[in-house]
Amino acid sequence: MGSVLQLTDVSVVRDGNRILDRVSWEVQPTDRWVILGPNGAGKTTLLQVVSASIHPSEGEAVLLGETLGKIDVFDLRPRIGFASSALARRIPADESVLDVVLTAAYSVTGRWNETYEDVDIRRARRVLAEWKLDHLAERRFGNLSDGEQKRVQIARSVMTDPELLLLDEPAASLDLGAREELVQLLGNYARSTEAPAMVMVTHHVEEIPPGFTHALLIADARVRAAGAIEDVITEPHLSEAFGLPLQVERSDDGRFTARAA
Repeated sequence: MGSVLQLTDVSVVRDGNRILDRVSWEVQPTDRWVILGPNGAGKTTLLQVVSASIHPSEGEAVLLGETLGKIDVFDLRPRIGFASSALARRIPADESVLDVVLTAAYSVTGRWNETYEDVDIRRARRVLAEWKLDHLAERRFGNLSDGEQKRVQIARSVMTDPELLLLDEPAASLDLGAREELVQLLGNYARSTEAPAMVMVTHHVEEIPPGFTHALLIADARVRAAGAIEDVITEPHLSEAFGLPLQVERSDDGRFTARAA
């Protein structure tokens, strides 16, 4: 199988401003990428392009073998799992956790008149169990903690067996315990041979799960470094991207830490 994602000189221009500037990037089916960079660097815009939410102003974006601008994105999007805070805001607060995950089969948020087969329900319950949410199946989404809501979003995003999984700051706003639980679950999932290609955006190296293989560092709308994670998450690269001398360490279990030097 070829690459699941290939960007060639992709730029996004809004009101004359370059939000992304000539980004070239390729993701293979077994890759697990983390995207890092300061606020305003272009990370969210990059994720919007690779989720087929927006088209590039310049350059070429090929997702799952299809070129944006030459395919109906509504046929492409169901093949891409996506979890983000923006999605969480569209989920009805009174929707049950089981239904939040189940409705991914129709790419909708909120039960209406859809009909689901037993195989869909069994699949939803299995995914909930894999993300340690089975005991919350009948709870209302709006009554969950931030950490539980984050895991429900991820469970929803993998419900349809996507070929590409995108995670936009999955650990943002979580307390220490919830963050560590999520990082552990994501690390286990990343190591699975059955997991799809993964791309995760984060602001903090401490949130990078073990098992992630590659990193892309972006600043001022441009890619500053991309490649094997141990070659990119380094003191020189991070210090330059964030404009501050940083001390970066990696523990034996693969976790990173960074602090001012």
